[in-house]
Amino acid sequence: MIEWALHMETKNKITSFYIESLGCAKNTVDSHAMEKILIASGYKACLHPEDSDVIVVNTCGFIHPAREESVQTLQEFSKNKRNDQFLIAAGCMSEREKTHLDELVGGLDAAISTRRWGEIVKVFRQLERDATTPYFYFPETESILPGPDNIPGFAIQGKSAYLKIADGCDRGCTYCAIPLIKGPMVSRSVKEITNDALQLDQLGIKEIILIAQDSTAYGRDIGLDDGLPHLLTSLQDAVPNVPWIRIMYTFPGSISDRLIEVMKASEQILPYLDIPLQHAHPDVLKRMRRPANMISVKQTLLKMRSALPNLALRTTFIVGFPGETEKEYGELVDFVKEIEFDHVGIFPYYHEPDTVAFQTEDNIPEEVKNDRIQDLARIQEEISLKKNQSFLDQELDVLIEGNGDGISIGRSYRDAPEIDGLVLVQGIIKPEELVKVRITGALIHDLIAVIIK
Repeated sequence: MIEWALHMETKNKITSFYIESLGCAKNTVDSHAMEKILIASGYKACLHPEDSDVIVVNTCGFIHPAREESVQTLQEFSKNKRNDQFLIAAGCMSEREKTHLDELVGGLDAAISTRRWGEIVKVFRQLERDATTPYFYFPETESILPGPDNIPGFAIQGKSAYLKIADGCDRGCTYCAIPLIKGPMVSRSVKEITNDALQLDQLGIKEIILIAQDSTAYGRDIGLDDGLPHLLTSLQDAVPNVPWIRIMYTFPGSISDRLIEVMKASEQILPYLDIPLQHAHPDVLKRMRRPANMISVKQTLLKMRSALPNLALRTTFIVGFPGETEKEYGELVDFVKEIEFDHVGIFPYYHEPDTVAFQTEDNIPEEVKNDRIQDLARIQEEISLKKNQSFLDQELDVLIEGNGDGISIGRSYRDAPEIDGLVLVQGIIKPEELVKVRITGALIHDLIAVIIK
């Protein structure tokens, strides 16, 4: 049972806090949950760090640039904090670097395991009792522990909300440190998730974005076979008035016929799927310990597009994986040209300590990695522009997120927040409205439109 409301004699009075959230949407959800826990324990959330008694940085530790950003952020807060102010490191970088956090960041007052974020109040109470020695809270924990009951697993941004359905990962990708950091997958129950969705519905949310390390694995640890379609059906029954439900972070080889059927039968579940493939050459995929049967992958993509003609597909690729030859990279290029994805994220390989791939030589020079990124990005830009041009004169629903200078900015079903394109609509439209527009122009990443009166 999580201890989060202790009442003991204190030396340092703490009344307020500020949370800086770095990294992915899953971190954003955890930050929101920690905020709710702290507020329920009597602490006040501050909009600005300088107004708070405690600064919590929910760090990212997935790849080297993210860890660098996390360390720099912590160092900056440490440098500028008041003498009576405390600094806590939380999140993935905190977990991954727990054995030498104090070497990376001077001036830390405390740190907490990302697997025990639900016990953030325990860290606050310890600082109140005694802050003379940094308190690093990393008890041995096989998997992520849930937060206290009734603490939501979502984070709201405008009229969209990220809703976490699971965390942790059971996959063994050789380049990835997430299982090391987070531990095995832990699914939330269908009841917990639908209860969160009901709250979001009552708040007028128009888009629910389902997130996990691997959404298609949802429910396996709690006895659900092909659990994602089951969850989607339950969500549709629970919140029929939420216009959009979006699925992120699915796994190639795990897109079931049932999932395709559920998506096809629903206007509520967006014809959008994020499938991080990471590469297209079987030998590279085998070295990554990823699904390597590209015939099966292509058949699945063809099946999905046949069932969902308007399907928007996003994927990500890693270039410069150890041993990636020109031939292997060339096959990736050919695959991108053949499939014509709507959105592609391209990343260089990072040689990550404690991963299986770290045991091999990082033998692709950085300049080669960068050249391949630029080459593949140029090819994808041509595809993206052609895709966008195909929407000219078509009508789309757009969720408006902001406006200014005579233009309103929003997203269509084809665009997930922060990572995909935008729709630029002429005129000032109230944010958070879902409006119908006609597409009048196409850019590489974005569309131009006018509202249909």
